[in-house]
Amino acid sequence: MNPQLFFAFVLVAVALACTPGVDWAYSITAGLRQRSFVPAVAGLCGGYLLHTLLMVAGLAALLSGLPGVLGWLTVAGAGYLLWLGISTLRSWRGASFSAADAVGKPANQLRTFLQGMGTSGINPKGLLFYVALVPQFVSPEASLPVPVQSGLLGLTFVLLAGAVYTCVALLARKLLQSRPGAARTVTLASGIIMVALGLVLLSEQLVPLVAGLTQQA
Repeated sequence: MNPQLFFAFVLVAVALACTPGVDWAYSITAGLRQRSFVPAVAGLCGGYLLHTLLMVAGLAALLSGLPGVLGWLTVAGAGYLLWLGISTLRSWRGASFSAADAVGKPANQLRTFLQGMGTSGINPKGLLFYVALVPQFVSPEASLPVPVQSGLLGLTFVLLAGAVYTCVALLARKLLQSRPGAARTVTLASGIIMVALGLVLLSEQLVPLVAGLTQQA
């Protein structure tokens, strides 16, 4: 693998992982509301690991070339984000966020893991990231086969994202544990971000559909 290309990919991957979004919102929520945020971060990484496997198998490019399939994935992802965001807002309304219970009650770790995996795994933006960005850092002249290079780049992003999300969850817990008012505000913002992204993804599919039906009429 070309060292310069790999270093450039690391810089881009770190920048993307450090960009606040729904993954950050889920990490912050896990840091504030759950006794252990490890299952949540592991779930987020599991979703990107799924994207990596799809990319290596060549399925990611195939799915991105099928607008109908990608559209349904977008609708499913939007619905999931809406549900997750509404659940976060409901927990915000009923939570006290005192310093004593800032880390919340023990949660079902498997459910937390699956929710995190769904957050990153069902997001079509993640699929497009692997399809559009990763191939730019693969060198056909390298000694390693292209699928192996793609897999290594994908795993690198998984590890970097896991490190960033762990820091986000840990900082959220440490900084906000003794600040219940700030914790409530951050949880509210996390829920709003999830709902807003869900609505944006949903509108991306519904607007073209309505426009097409209007033209046909």
